[in-house]
Amino acid sequence: MIFGAILAGGTGSRMNIADMPKQFLPLGDKPIILHTLEKFLLCDKMDRVYVGVHPDWVGHMQDLLERQVPQRERVILVPGGGDRNSTIFNIVDKIEADWGESDDHLIITHDAVRPFVTLRILEENIEAARAFGACDTVVSAVDTIVVSENGETISQIPDRRLMYQGQTPQSFRISLLKKLYQSLDEEEKAVLTDACKICVVRQTPVRLVEGDVSNLKITTVSDYKIAQAMVGGQVVD
Repeated sequence: MIFGAILAGGTGSRMNIADMPKQFLPLGDKPIILHTLEKFLLCDKMDRVYVGVHPDWVGHMQDLLERQVPQRERVILVPGGGDRNSTIFNIVDKIEADWGESDDHLIITHDAVRPFVTLRILEENIEAARAFGACDTVVSAVDTIVVSENGETISQIPDRRLMYQGQTPQSFRISLLKKLYQSLDEEEKAVLTDACKICVVRQTPVRLVEGDVSNLKITTVSDYKIAQAMVGGQVVD
């Protein structure tokens, strides 16, 4: 089976423009997270979509689903964890409680605040995860990447042709992701920045899926203004 996993466990502290997590801010005529959820529900290959929500906001999300999501029966809410990967594995635990363990189960993990993901990206993630076990959505780096080890001077400038910017979805065969994560010690877990790094630390290949520059993550106020413009909504200062 194929399961969407929308990660909405954060509080959006970097936005600091409202008294709610950024995924619940309005974007056009609905909250950001509902735009994202709708994209997943449009993908008929998704059997269910799990949404990992900060525990304090599960009730709010439940209310949004009941009022604004026609396909409510395909959506399952899960309390988020203390960090990104904890939320993913809370969702994995719920999936396996609902559907059992299977080598055929795929999980398509995605940031709640990337509302412009396309059906093409979702479907290519599904196919890559099925064929290769793990994949990451990326776009080629446009700008030159500068590495500085001390934050003051340049240490190196890598070849831009080899550089990519990571997006989401990041998608996996659930059994593979669990096996790799359970093999890590606490020190290795402490350096994880996202789920794909679980594979990289264990030298497991991760297939690249072509993303899109429009698949932006709404992290800052500037991102939010760009997203409002993309949906033709009023820009909030």
